[in-house]
Amino acid sequence: MDSDYGVPRELSELQKKRTEYQPELPPCLQGTTVRVEFGDSTTCADPSSANVISRAFPHTFGQPLAHFLRATAKIPDAQIITEHPPMRVGIVFCGRQSSGGHNVVWGLYNAIKLHNPDSILLGFLGGTEGLFAQKTMEITDEVLATYKNQGGFDLLGRTVDQIRTTEQVNATMKACRVLKLDGLVIVGGVTSNSDAAQLAETFAEDKCTTKVVGVPVTLYGDLKNQFVEANVGFDTVCKVNSQLISNVCIDALSAEKYYYFIRLMGRHASHVAAECALQSHPNMLILGEEVALSKLTLFDITKQICDAVQARAAKDKYHGVILIPEGLIESIPELYALLQEIHGLQDQGISTDDISSHLSPWATALFQFLPPFIRKQLLLNPESDEAAQLSQIETEKLLAQLVEKEMSNRMKEGTYKGKKFNAICHFFGYQARGSLPSKFDCDYAYVLGHICYHILAAGLNGYMATVTNLKNPVNKWRCGAAPLTVMMTVKRHSRAPGAIPIGKPAIHPVSLDLKGKVYELLRERAASFLMDDLYRNPGPLQFEGPGADAKTYTLSVEDQDYMGRIKKLQEYLDKVKTIVKPGVSQDVLKAALISMASVTEVLSVMTMPSFNGHQPL
Repeated sequence: MDSDYGVPRELSELQKKRTEYQPELPPCLQGTTVRVEFGDSTTCADPSSANVISRAFPHTFGQPLAHFLRATAKIPDAQIITEHPPMRVGIVFCGRQSSGGHNVVWGLYNAIKLHNPDSILLGFLGGTEGLFAQKTMEITDEVLATYKNQGGFDLLGRTVDQIRTTEQVNATMKACRVLKLDGLVIVGGVTSNSDAAQLAETFAEDKCTTKVVGVPVTLYGDLKNQFVEANVGFDTVCKVNSQLISNVCIDALSAEKYYYFIRLMGRHASHVAAECALQSHPNMLILGEEVALSKLTLFDITKQICDAVQARAAKDKYHGVILIPEGLIESIPELYALLQEIHGLQDQGISTDDISSHLSPWATALFQFLPPFIRKQLLLNPESDEAAQLSQIETEKLLAQLVEKEMSNRMKEGTYKGKKFNAICHFFGYQARGSLPSKFDCDYAYVLGHICYHILAAGLNGYMATVTNLKNPVNKWRCGAAPLTVMMTVKRHSRAPGAIPIGKPAIHPVSLDLKGKVYELLRERAASFLMDDLYRNPGPLQFEGPGADAKTYTLSVEDQDYMGRIKKLQEYLDKVKTIVKPGVSQDVLKAALISMASVTEVLSVMTMPSFNGHQPL
């Protein structure tokens, strides 16, 4: 065993208390019998992508959904699994560290040992590099003792966030065969689970018997679809950040002379920033999705902030708090185009020192306009997923400087007669992602670990562990598994008007829905947040007592119980069958035919590849 991993932690009294908490299991995961109901074959959310995805994943596309059932469920065609031979399973942390990840390991360990004490769980040390090198540690009660309900990924560690190249895939397959693994569980976000889908397909094609299972663990909250309501770690990072933001809000209100620009970790989407705004009530929130939709320039955003500062000054308020998602830099059209040009030159092998001399004239003008610190940060090499190093680009500092300059100009011109503008900048990212996990993330991760075993026991390959109805208590959670391919889309890139879109199937990050209830709630309260200083402090994470079971607004306000609605639809269809039987009156039969014909016509139109403007590939 590598001495850097699995070393017992030195725990505080609070942490020791945490390790004693035993997460609850939903009824469908209790006992030693696995009951699974399979649905119809699946497709993908975007019909125009179906042909491309089915060709790329011939062995794993179209697999059915799986629902795990409680003992009292009366499903005649359910598969009942009572025999549990010894199983060898490997687990690897692929994504960025996210609070709750250790409980996935704990839940999986408890599940495989419950069903057969001779089963073995191997943790790959050092993330994917440990997977490629076959560096493992057997998970035991002793190893887990000081990691239960604790933050971080340090039990096993993580390195590169990908299993993508031919060499990496082959090394993974070799490791699974050498170690005789029945299952490989991949813990991570959109990139890791996209890689898991490709791995499952390759394993099936090469007749490798190892089954691949994905787990949605990412603090960014951008792995969302009708099957995945939440990601492990999002609840924690939003609650921890919200308390930090609230502390800053109170400081601003106390001093009455500073504007705080706070950038929040969250990658391309603004989920973390939106949730933190709802929990802490800052004065302004700049959403990347709004900026992209309205094509706001850097100057537009600067003007928006300056106008807000001036409006508050008119009420004798010279303080405030402004939240900025780290992905904002890629939502500003001219900066995104500049980044694309820089990355293109980097791909050509042009050195960092020479890139500025190879930029196009417009890009050169913009690059020279930007402060030196931003220029240096934009030139950083992209990350493993080919995206900019967003955590290293100080967008908050850039905006603060531009706002300060504009307010100074307005003061000189006499259009602003208030006090001097003062800004303080913060980046909240690493402070939160290593936090002790919230009670919700402890429960959710532990349950997902158990589901991973159920998926493997059912012999499924290329699936993600899923839980729906999460806004309700644990005993009402619905547990299942969805094929990774059903979550895929083809991200289209057209190089010119009328060109054929090109792209590769993947699970792509989901942006904040500007038609969703979270955004609607933000817009309803934006004016009062801006002017009335309605700062709210949710307090520190609670494991018991008031606030312990609080869920995020993101989870609570959206109507997300997709599988519940699928079940409800099935109940309606079954009811129609029981009502419309031979011998029913002509009027009832006629009404049923007219209604069903109307419904099927509407659904046929909605599921056509050209619906919503998409063209088939």
